[in-house]
Amino acid sequence: MVDTRLWAQRRRMYVLTGCGLLVFLLLAFIYVRFIYTVPSCFDGVENGNERGRDCGGACMRICNFDTVMPEVQWVESFKIVDGQYNAVAYVENPNGGAATPELRYTFRLYDANGVIVERNGSTILPPGDVYPIFEGRIMTGGRVPTRTTIELEPPELWLPATQARSQFNLVDRGQILNADEAPTLQSSLRNNALVPARDVEVVSVIFDLKGKPLTASRTFTDFAPQTVEDVVFTWPEPIATTIRSCEVPTDVILAIDLSGSMNNLGGVPPEPLESVKRSAQSFVNRLGVRDRVGLVTFATNAQLITQLSSNPGQVSGTIAQLAIDPAEEQGSTNSGAGLELALQEFATDRHNPNARKVLVLLTDGLTNEPEPEPELYALNAANRLINDQVEIYTIGLGEDINTSFLQSMASDPDKFFTTFSPEQVDRIYRTITAALCEEGAAKIDILPKARTTFPEWP
Repeated sequence: MVDTRLWAQRRRMYVLTGCGLLVFLLLAFIYVRFIYTVPSCFDGVENGNERGRDCGGACMRICNFDTVMPEVQWVESFKIVDGQYNAVAYVENPNGGAATPELRYTFRLYDANGVIVERNGSTILPPGDVYPIFEGRIMTGGRVPTRTTIELEPPELWLPATQARSQFNLVDRGQILNADEAPTLQSSLRNNALVPARDVEVVSVIFDLKGKPLTASRTFTDFAPQTVEDVVFTWPEPIATTIRSCEVPTDVILAIDLSGSMNNLGGVPPEPLESVKRSAQSFVNRLGVRDRVGLVTFATNAQLITQLSSNPGQVSGTIAQLAIDPAEEQGSTNSGAGLELALQEFATDRHNPNARKVLVLLTDGLTNEPEPEPELYALNAANRLINDQVEIYTIGLGEDINTSFLQSMASDPDKFFTTFSPEQVDRIYRTITAALCEEGAAKIDILPKARTTFPEWP
């Protein structure tokens, strides 16, 4: 006989169990359908095998605590035209396998009165090397910056890098052309990647032999896969006076005083003229094979004795024949006329557009022609030469000179020299020779940055 009470208890248990299972399944469905989210690298929560919030583990994003902050190697600003500058910094990314698609920065340009201007921006930073940050056309309102800084914000996003600087090879650095007119530098780069690189930022920085940055330019270029492309950099103003390397030739005009005082020391042949001639000949003979030289003399008036020439031997021979016109024994000194003739000669097609322009003026007396303001006349001529990118060196020989005037005529105070001894003129010319160019090639960096460095990112 069946125990009805036991059966009833079992039936109630089955019913309750079934109802509980249904409630559990319903709650599980609601949780899964409306509450639960699968761990991902974009949910803002540290879950799954992540090492941090949405980073590390299976996530593409690299955790910030696994990276090192980029370091600034140097920062500088370069004058482009009056009141306009380019700012450049070299930044090292010490993370060999990590790069950021957005590195935010702030350039600040200062003068003695404080901050002139701030410029904010952002750039990509590929991995494991030094890369440039370039900010162009910064207007300073006529103020001249004496110091430039850059502040980097810690990157919010680090990604594994697929390409570094090895993506591009420098095929041909190229040569600086038209350095004294409209400078250009055409280089060639190869894209080694199997994919195209679009809108690649390429920065060129030119250094002196001591590693000091002198000027910079930037361009953007597209690269097809595994191809070589030309990259052209331009500057709106001459850079011949900026680059000291002998790679840039020099067109130099010597302006020599032939007034009567140049034989005041007497002797046969007369001094100080003879010592000046020997020194000038040595100077001309030290010029490079691509340099050009011309000769101007001045007394009461000025003469262009030799046009700009690539034959230094001929000019040296002409210098050896220089003599004081007897009519000038009681004549005057018109240095301004000599400067005017030099300005005219530099404006001819005999001037090499790839060369810097230099004038070296030597005088042993006071400028006293033309009346009524001979020194003002000369200073105005000097200013026109300087505005035409001519570097002016002035040499004052003896006691009868106006030191402040000759120093004002020089394009920089350190380009003025003075001596009481004719024998020291050669030393001065040698100093000028050394200042014209540094032996050896200028260092030119050609540095590209491409967004193909980074994987696709939401």
